[in-house]
Order: sequence, then C-alpha cells, then structure tokens
Amino acid sequence: MKELLTRSLSGFLYVVILLVSIFISKYTFIGVFLIFGMISIFEFQKLVHLNNKRLYVIFIILLAVLNLFQDQLYLVIPVLALTIITELFLVKDLVTIRIIPMFEKRKYRTSIFYLITCIIFITLVPNYTGEYQPLIIAGAFLITWTNDSFAYLVGKNFGKHKLLERISPKKTIEGFVGGFIFSILAGYLIAIFSHTLSITIWLIISIIMSIFGTLGDLIQSKFKRQAGVKDSGTIMPGHGGIYDRLDSVLFASPFLYVFLQILKHVS
Repeated sequence: MKELLTRSLSGFLYVVILLVSIFISKYTFIGVFLIFGMISIFEFQKLVHLNNKRLYVIFIILLAVLNLFQDQLYLVIPVLALTIITELFLVKDLVTIRIIPMFEKRKYRTSIFYLITCIIFITLVPNYTGEYQPLIIAGAFLITWTNDSFAYLVGKNFGKHKLLERISPKKTIEGFVGGFIFSILAGYLIAIFSHTLSITIWLIISIIMSIFGTLGDLIQSKFKRQAGVKDSGTIMPGHGGIYDRLDSVLFASPFLYVFLQILKHVS
C-alpha cells in the first residue's frame, strides 16, 4: 500500500509539474525541459557507460539555438534529418540484432542525435507555427499517457501474444492494439474539446504518438536490458528516472514535428 501511494504521488507530481510548465508559458516549458534534459543525459550516460560533460554543453547550446531560430529551416532541417536517420537505425537494430552496438562505437553520436535532439524537438513542437500553442504538446503527452496506460491494462488482462518478448516480456500485441485504440479515442476527445486542430489531424497525431511512442519504449527497454538495470534512474520513486517517463514522447517528437511542419506548409 505504501509503495502504491509513493508511486501515485511521484507520478502525480511529475504530471503537475509538466502540465503547469506547459500552460504558464513557453519559457517555463523550455526551462523545465532544460532540467529534464540534463537529468535524462545523466541517466542515459549511465546506461551506455559514458561520462562526457560536453554533452551537457551541446544540449544547452542546441536547445537555445534551435528555439531562438526555429524559423530558420536551414538550421533545423539538418538536425531533424540526422535525428530521424539515427532513430531509424535504432529501430533497425531493435528488430534485427540482439545487441544495439552502443557500447562499442555509437555512444556519442546516439547521445546527440537521439537523446539530446529528441528532447529539443519536444520543446519545438508547440511553437511550430511561430506562435506558442500549449494544447498541442499537452495533447501529445495526454495521448501518450493514455496509450501507455491502456496498453498496460489491456495487456495485463487480455494479453496472450508477445509483442517483442526478448526485449520486453510483458508487452503484448493485444496491449499494443488496446493502447492504440484508446489513444485514437483520446485524440478524438482532445479535438472535440480543445478546438485547436481538426479531428483528422488529431487522429493522425494519435497514430504517430502510439506507434513511435511504443517503438521508443521498446528501444529504451533494450538499452536497459543491455545495461542490466530495471530503470534508468531513481529520481521518481516507483517510476524510475526522467528518461523512463519521457522515452515514448521523446522518440515520437521528431516525427510529430515533421508532420506539423508538413501541415503548416501545406495549409
């Protein structure tokens, strides 16, 4: 009972801090993710047996530059392309090989163009039009939380077929489908009540967050399995580290940003 209470309180505190920071202003949102990012870099470096203080400097510089000059696509597009390429290689490694070759030759590159830049793209999403829209990123988080919660509940009660057993034994195909369906429902409700984007666009956002969020969760699970740990950190009792809480949104953020930029230029 005490463990459940501790888990509930730490999870509630995380959600409150995140949502309050989003809705106060873009500066509080970026400020919170500056802190979240620094913690995540620390946790990720422990997973991959890396200790490089330059990564913190790179993170701060890229966070500042890309947020200040987000409308300068000649700066954003190369970073976005390298991020997506890195993520696609991580997906390939996830499904084709037993060990992601992080401990041999790709620590530094992946730290920058997976972890660092993905965190930065989370901060760029609500400002993709040049005007800060907190409901966009808040909605993306709510969809992800819905997907994760119902994937767990459906998988626990009805799951029979493993999704990727060698990486995450508890994840099931039934759980993934359940999370996907409820994330679609969440996107529909957000569209109805937020009066921001159209229902169709929110449904596409739901698909992006569900599919790529699940991939991000599996990739982080593989990192942890290779490192021989259950969680990336201990800062959130009952939940693990900040990287544990952000893995899904983090991985999905560049793909969400691409979709929103296409939407902006097409419309």
